[in-house]
Amino acid sequence: MRLAFILDPLEHIKTYKDSTFAIMRAAAARGHALFVMEQQDVILRGDQVTGLARKLDMLDDDRHWYALAEAAATPLAAFDAVLMRKDPPFDMEYVFSTYLLELAEAQGVRIFNKPRAIRDYNEKLAIAKFPRFMAPTLVTRQPELIRAFIAEHRDVIVKPLDAMGGAGVFRITALDVNLNVILETVTELGRRTIMAQRYIPEIAQGDKRILIIDGEAVPYALARIPKAGETRGNLAAGGTGVAQALSPRDREIAAALGPALKAAGLFLAGLDVIGDYLTEINVTSPTGMQEITAQTGFDVAGMLVDALERKIQ
Repeated sequence: MRLAFILDPLEHIKTYKDSTFAIMRAAAARGHALFVMEQQDVILRGDQVTGLARKLDMLDDDRHWYALAEAAATPLAAFDAVLMRKDPPFDMEYVFSTYLLELAEAQGVRIFNKPRAIRDYNEKLAIAKFPRFMAPTLVTRQPELIRAFIAEHRDVIVKPLDAMGGAGVFRITALDVNLNVILETVTELGRRTIMAQRYIPEIAQGDKRILIIDGEAVPYALARIPKAGETRGNLAAGGTGVAQALSPRDREIAAALGPALKAAGLFLAGLDVIGDYLTEINVTSPTGMQEITAQTGFDVAGMLVDALERKIQ
């Protein structure tokens, strides 16, 4: 297969942990041809969506792990699949990219994840599609409603709807002397919608990332354990990743969401589960593959390439 990846600059990829790197390595090992583009390389010219694509060859060297050919303008329809792996923030440039990719879909291009599904599944708000798995939640930009929610639940997490890696996440209690300034900051004085959720104390045992590939759950989750003195389990915020078998509740959540995500065109998604509660659905560039594989021996990237081959064939 000819596989094109839309991703962040290659020099930013951390080969020891990046899931896109793991997917590319697994695909290359099976003889598939790899091509890479950045977001700005996707162009509409006339009625054709084209990518300024570079062929990438994997090298067996951790420091210099790839060789690139010169960029060539290539219709996206020339690839067997295009994998959208650009990290957030999910800003208007990201939205514009999904519009271009949706036009490419109309020209027969197979894109994973489906551009419309990426737009429709905000990574924070999408949990509202599955309310039976949610902790008590409020979404608003009105500070007085957030204050009332905090007064009711006493211990609350607030976070923006468009960030990643734990950025902008605050834990607030009803007695917090900084309550007003935190709400002013996260809502930008009432101009920005945020999510508030009742604090889930099981975060101490980890914020579990459950990967769903073409509707099926990887049998191991990556529990991201917060470092001492930290509320957030995100690896980007210093958390420690511990792979563990899915619990019965994890399997229940994955079994309920897997078919719905597949039907929406979300080939790869990452469910975030704390205790018994679904807290996020990651659809842009879910990660955690390498950590799970290193600790359990289960080849997550191989599972994805298997599924991708079935899709294309």
